[in-house]
Amino acid sequence: MNTWSTWRDATHRALYGTGGFYLRPEGPAGHFRTSVHASPLFAGALARLAREAGLTTVVDVGAGRGELLIALRRIDPALTLHGVDVAGRPEALPPSIGWSPEVPGDVSALLVANEWLDNVPVDVVEVDGHGVPRIVEVESGTGRERLGAEAGGTDAVWLDRWWPLKGAEPGLRAEVGVPRDEAWAAAVGALSSGLAVAIDYGHERASRPPFGTLAGYRQGRAVPPIPDGTCDVTSHVAVDAIAAAGEAAGATGTRLSSQRAALHALGVNGKRPPYEQARADPRGYLAALRDAGEAGELTALDGLGSFRWVVQGVNSGVPPVLE
Repeated sequence: MNTWSTWRDATHRALYGTGGFYLRPEGPAGHFRTSVHASPLFAGALARLAREAGLTTVVDVGAGRGELLIALRRIDPALTLHGVDVAGRPEALPPSIGWSPEVPGDVSALLVANEWLDNVPVDVVEVDGHGVPRIVEVESGTGRERLGAEAGGTDAVWLDRWWPLKGAEPGLRAEVGVPRDEAWAAAVGALSSGLAVAIDYGHERASRPPFGTLAGYRQGRAVPPIPDGTCDVTSHVAVDAIAAAGEAAGATGTRLSSQRAALHALGVNGKRPPYEQARADPRGYLAALRDAGEAGELTALDGLGSFRWVVQGVNSGVPPVLE
């Protein structure tokens, strides 16, 4: 039966409720390609970041089916690895890798949240004909929308600070990032020390998209964002807001960058090997050529390279390699 509710409630049911999109057997990899799936170079860069920070534990939040953790185990078997996800422990996950539905507390680690926060459900608001931001309601099975009550409470406070809309042109929209700020603050607060890294499509206050970024994806294609459990429902992350939330939770330093810049700093640059290597070391040349292609995909400005990285130290600074 179709029901009307806020986008936050409807998305939560569609993604994480009984039979929800993220609890399906195929997992996220069955529907879209992330940096983890694109190349092991991504895991290698994170392993290097852990070493640069003097950390021996990596916690992967929103771990899906454990793909990043398995890649990290191959690259650096000495790392202690732990996955966090609402889905159950993947059957293929090696027993040495930990798993839980929540971030373990009081741990010193590199905490990685790759494409996690964009799937923390949020409310959507739209400016009505009187310049008032109102909560958008959606019908679960059709995606039809209507305007509900005026945004108030913590939503209104957040909007005033991070995405001002009062008196704006009718039809302008925003996604209210309060739940994401809270989720990120809780993750950062769980660390006794280390680094917390959020990686996602994102934006900052000076360049918010005027009509929001709400979108749906199924089997690698963009589809209407209908919260019926058959597709991913997502929106970009206000990275400046989550950075402030992390600092309020105890982060002692923050570095904002693109994925392209971060991976370049960590040695993933897409530089083609010299042609002379093809004669002296054909196999090595082909391997280097493959790596260059994969690095190019990870750092492409019109793709994965435009992801935003929020790197925050907890009782430690951000490693110089990223400064």
